[in-house]
Amino acid sequence: MTESSPVHVDPVCKMQVREGTEAGKWEYRGTTYYFCNVSCLKRFQAEPERFLATGAAGTRMDEHIPEKAKTGRIETATIGVGGMSCASCVLTIEKALNRLPGVRLAVVNFAAEKAVVEFDPKVSNRAELEQAIIGAGYDVRPVEAGADALDKDVRSARLRMVWAWALVLPAMALMALHLLGVLHPPMMLMTATELVLGAGVLFGPGWQTLRTAVGSIRNRSATMDVLIVLGTVAALGSGVAVLAGLEVENLGRVAGMLMAIFLTGRYIETSAKGRASQAIRKLVALGARTARIMVDGVEKEVPVSQLRVGDVIVVRPGEKIPTDGRVIEGETSVDESMATGESVPVRRRPGDEVIGATVNQTGLVRAEVTKVGRDTFLAQVIQLVEQAQSSKVPIQALADRVTSWFVPAVLALALATAVAWFFLAPSLRPMLAWAHGFLPWVNPGLAPFSQALYVGLAVLVIACPCALGLATPTALMVASGMGAERGILFRSGAAIQTLRDVRAVVLDKTGTITRGRPEVTDVIPTGGVSREEVLLAAASLEQGSEHPIARAIVESARASGMELQAFNAVAAVPGKGLRGRVGERSAAAGTEALMQEDGIDTAVLAEAVAGLRKRARTVVHVAADGRLIGVIGVADAVKDDTRRALAELKALGMDLVMLTGDNRETAQAVGSDVGIDRVVAQVLPAQKQEMVRKLQAEFGRVAMVGDGINDAPALKAADVGIAIGTGTDVAIEASDVTLVRGSLGGVVSAVRLSRAAFVKIRQNLFWAVFYNAVAIPLAMVGVLHPVMAEAAMALSSINVVTNSLRLRRARI
Repeated sequence: MTESSPVHVDPVCKMQVREGTEAGKWEYRGTTYYFCNVSCLKRFQAEPERFLATGAAGTRMDEHIPEKAKTGRIETATIGVGGMSCASCVLTIEKALNRLPGVRLAVVNFAAEKAVVEFDPKVSNRAELEQAIIGAGYDVRPVEAGADALDKDVRSARLRMVWAWALVLPAMALMALHLLGVLHPPMMLMTATELVLGAGVLFGPGWQTLRTAVGSIRNRSATMDVLIVLGTVAALGSGVAVLAGLEVENLGRVAGMLMAIFLTGRYIETSAKGRASQAIRKLVALGARTARIMVDGVEKEVPVSQLRVGDVIVVRPGEKIPTDGRVIEGETSVDESMATGESVPVRRRPGDEVIGATVNQTGLVRAEVTKVGRDTFLAQVIQLVEQAQSSKVPIQALADRVTSWFVPAVLALALATAVAWFFLAPSLRPMLAWAHGFLPWVNPGLAPFSQALYVGLAVLVIACPCALGLATPTALMVASGMGAERGILFRSGAAIQTLRDVRAVVLDKTGTITRGRPEVTDVIPTGGVSREEVLLAAASLEQGSEHPIARAIVESARASGMELQAFNAVAAVPGKGLRGRVGERSAAAGTEALMQEDGIDTAVLAEAVAGLRKRARTVVHVAADGRLIGVIGVADAVKDDTRRALAELKALGMDLVMLTGDNRETAQAVGSDVGIDRVVAQVLPAQKQEMVRKLQAEFGRVAMVGDGINDAPALKAADVGIAIGTGTDVAIEASDVTLVRGSLGGVVSAVRLSRAAFVKIRQNLFWAVFYNAVAIPLAMVGVLHPVMAEAAMALSSINVVTNSLRLRRARI
């Protein structure tokens, strides 16, 4: 899966699904549909026409796609977007992009400031996509700009804020001196000065906001910028009316203040969003800038970007390893804490993998480059974090639906409120007089038109869709960044949400619960056969296998000084073992079931086998020429933190299930040792996927933890697939979550992080709804000054972002 992989829409839940990360896909009437989880797939299979009948907006999913786009090659473009001020901007940009011919899907993320567009290159091109964004009043920037773009945003927001207040403060000082009796300028001159300074704020530091608002109106969309610009223009209009001699309250003096407060809120919000995405900034900073390579026997220093697979790099003690590679000369200890979180240095010898951006500590080594650019460990981590931060989650759909009608509703409400006050002001004046007793800014003496303008302006600027738009993505940005810092890589925001609802965790045994490095502990021959003969026969047959148990048997034989015999005609029996020929003899090694298939009597060692299984040994039966010659006991030690991690998962309310192809007695012994009550054993690889589906029917949401390779079908079938201990290849397509460390503690941390993130999301959404539910009615009854209303609006967004940042304090 790459950044250019096509993005599809799950026809059931309407979630964005990048091809290669889907939980399932199904072809129906010549079209392949992609699904974010198995539940959506099953619902679609049951009633496909129901979900194809209506899309997200009540139309067929493919109704807006031109015929060429339906049949042509689809490409995906990721475009950086600047200038967004609220969630309504997202809808404006999506609408502008979706209007283009050939665009199949456009998804914009407010917090990550990115647009992901799926389009037919025969009908549209990237330049047209970018022009549509610019035409809507927004900026286009390179996605790769990363931290530099974010720093530029913060500097630009700070400059606009300072510039705005530099224009506003003189007007405020002039008004203050007038009220204190120090200066007595003519009222018309004072009003004109305030208007000039207020207009300066709008057309100077507020120009980006004005441009975006105009673009939104041109695209028949309503955003936060439209509300602010209309409020500022209305305030300036009242000053112009005063200069024209009309009997209107002069609100021109607050026009500049409205925009200045808005820009101040934007600066604080932009700075906070930068802190929310600091994980990517830290990751980018980890990489080495240069590398030493061997060219014709001479060391040469080159930029890391010029490295190629096959180059030989030289790394001295204390230096960062510039890219992923394999040691070919020298021994050293490497600090891999940036990748695994483990503080203890790891010994690396010839043949061992090394990870780019880790620190070589003790010895000079030469390594062959195996991965460069976007394929390296660090690049994959950054890509997964960005992908998670750019994705939308199901809970965000609610906020998007509310935002789509929120701003138009506020515009209508402000107009209706102003009209109502214009006609009802005289009868409402006693209420204002009462409020004036403890709210000195309330003026009961305003004329009906001025009072209507005053209240309508307050309603316009106090409404805040920004808080709703930021509630979910900022929390997800912080959560995915925290996960990356701890070696937990979420493929999408949906994985974070789904993990919160998981009620059962299914775990593979080998390499997940155990170390995955089995060792031979017992060799028990039958009568008349030596221990060496049993081990030699098994090792000779197994020497071509990559199975961990096979490798353990081969290593044990070689450690004993045995010379393995030639083998041929070896056939693997999935989940059972091997058959073949060793030397001149037929041989078999594997499970008791394999022996029974071949009609081999195992009763002679039944008691010995039972004893091995009680001691949690995996038993390999060895036969030669149709007769059992012995059994081999193999032990795979439980990982150090497994028992504690499983106990913590139970404390979190999880049901635990161990799923393994091992013998029932052996599996039960391991399960009892680590505290797992439910053990499903003797499951063939092809059966694991079906077993996961059965557990989903029993428990609901299920997470599967495995190695991401042998367990790929089961990981995909689970609601959340968790790949554990994957080394330098972190982009395991079958998984929703990748744990860089080989520790089950990462599963515990991932669950806690998911739950903590959604506590923050619920708090954010509550605050966003509560704020608007309280603030808008207060503005409608005339007890809020427009300047106070604008300050409250800015604080609402800032509160949501800072609350998301508090997630970093969570204990995970």
